[in-house]
Amino acid sequence: MKKQLLLVMLCAGMFCGTEAQGQETERLSGYVQAERFTKEKLNTMLFSTSVDPHWFQKGNNFWYEYKTSNGKSWYVVDPVAKTKRPLFDLDDIAAQITEIVKDPFTAQQLPIQKLEAGEDGRTFTFQITSSQDAKKDSTDKDKGPKKEIFFFSYDYPTRKLTWLEDKKKETEYPDWASFSPDGKTVVYAKDLNLYRMSREDYEKLKKDDKDSTVTDIQLTTFGVKDFGFGQPYSLLNTDTLCNGKRKGVWGIVWSPDSRYFAVTVSDERAVKDLWVINSMASPRPTLESYKYQMPGEKEAPVEHLYLFDMNDNSHKEIRTSAFKDQTLRLAHKPWMQKDRDRKEVASVWLGDNNRFFVTRSSRDLHRIDICSYTVGQDSIRPIIEERMNTYQEVRPLAAVGNGKELIQWSERDGWAHLYLYDGEGNLKNRITRGPWHVDQIVKVDEAKRLVYFLANGKDKDENPYYEHLYRVGLDGSGLQQVTPGDYFHMARIDDDAAFVVNNYSRVNTIPRTDLMDANGRKLMTLEESDFSQLLAAGYQFPEPFKVKAADGVTDLYGVMYKPFNFDSTALYPIIDYVYPGPQV
Repeated sequence: MKKQLLLVMLCAGMFCGTEAQGQETERLSGYVQAERFTKEKLNTMLFSTSVDPHWFQKGNNFWYEYKTSNGKSWYVVDPVAKTKRPLFDLDDIAAQITEIVKDPFTAQQLPIQKLEAGEDGRTFTFQITSSQDAKKDSTDKDKGPKKEIFFFSYDYPTRKLTWLEDKKKETEYPDWASFSPDGKTVVYAKDLNLYRMSREDYEKLKKDDKDSTVTDIQLTTFGVKDFGFGQPYSLLNTDTLCNGKRKGVWGIVWSPDSRYFAVTVSDERAVKDLWVINSMASPRPTLESYKYQMPGEKEAPVEHLYLFDMNDNSHKEIRTSAFKDQTLRLAHKPWMQKDRDRKEVASVWLGDNNRFFVTRSSRDLHRIDICSYTVGQDSIRPIIEERMNTYQEVRPLAAVGNGKELIQWSERDGWAHLYLYDGEGNLKNRITRGPWHVDQIVKVDEAKRLVYFLANGKDKDENPYYEHLYRVGLDGSGLQQVTPGDYFHMARIDDDAAFVVNNYSRVNTIPRTDLMDANGRKLMTLEESDFSQLLAAGYQFPEPFKVKAADGVTDLYGVMYKPFNFDSTALYPIIDYVYPGPQV
């Protein structure tokens, strides 16, 4: 169900009319009807509404899980062969697991957790939690009661299940590590400064987080409260900032050869506190604070950009200042679909071994620069400038050939479109044009010189908020809609840009999923969501509508939710929901 520009809710159970006869009965029946569709009830009537593909690390196959009123199932799809096969014989594997775990499981209620596909494309691992308490050992950090966990390996082609008896607990992956692309170096924060360690030391900490033989190599010494690394967004207790614990650092990007990494850190020492109440704290609500610049306040965060050299553990600050209260965003290469289930993947900067890109924007977003930085220089250099008299959106930069060409998303002509530049910021050509909106870049196929993107409003006969996947040549030729149909499309494309999993729906239809090729040809239907119990309970789809705004020209698109026992002769209140801010 997708958000619309205007949401009008005509609520059951509240009546504005003056008729007294039967009003109380109608009011109570309305509440009973509304209670039937609370979140707790919906959880037992509405199940999977989309397919989330997990692409194998090799080849084009992917697996996914999907739940209906018959329970949860797992499937493996071969897009080339156009086949979908169950990953498990659920009755058989439920019986095997029951014999091992000693808890009775059925095919409809199989609690498989943390299912992952191995690199070979045939071996899967997963775990099952028993009803029995686990035995304590000396390495347990949590002294509370835990349930016994059983670990399994499963060979998909032969359907052979293996109980990994020797594995007593899952591998713990510390959440503070930033890995270099070659996997040899790990960077993290401690006591508001940056540190590094070897991969060998990191592996020791996975086994024992108190291993005293691990060496922390300090990279910075200037970190302080509100201007340091690894500082949490919300600060309930500032005494825990410098406690010797390793913490993650958001936004580190590495050079492809692993020699350098760049990171920004914000100096918020002058920014005033904003206070919020943590009403869920136990036993009583508590006050929390975080730094927030309110509109009109002069005290603003100041962002700094640093480059680190792993050859000698040195660092330098790069000059970035151009706009008052500016914001910096480091461009990084897109995440690969095949890496989504991997725990230790590096974030690599967009560019080559000695060059990366930064987006610099003014606080009012009237000015946006795409900047280049080359190792050895003292400052970033603007190569593409965006200037408007009004607020502009920002989207991630895309590149071809490690930055030899750049694809910039821009609203410069009043609509959001794509532009192709060379690596020095010289415009080569527009890629898209027209009175419609490019939302974001999804994938660049460098070999075929195609860019895949999401867009709205190109079909004049369609709700402009419905999103589609398109593709077009980098020279602007061959624009093609990949996901057709009068729906909102949520598309997932594989790393080779060969296949698309197309989830599509409207607020008044049952969600469906198709497998398509990159040309937009439907290969097979994957799923249709199970609404049977929801509809049996009396659910009715809302009504999309279109009205003119106060200017008499602008179209507004909305959704009307009526009581399911709607009486056209009665009066109902209208609820208007507004989202203000800031709040946490």
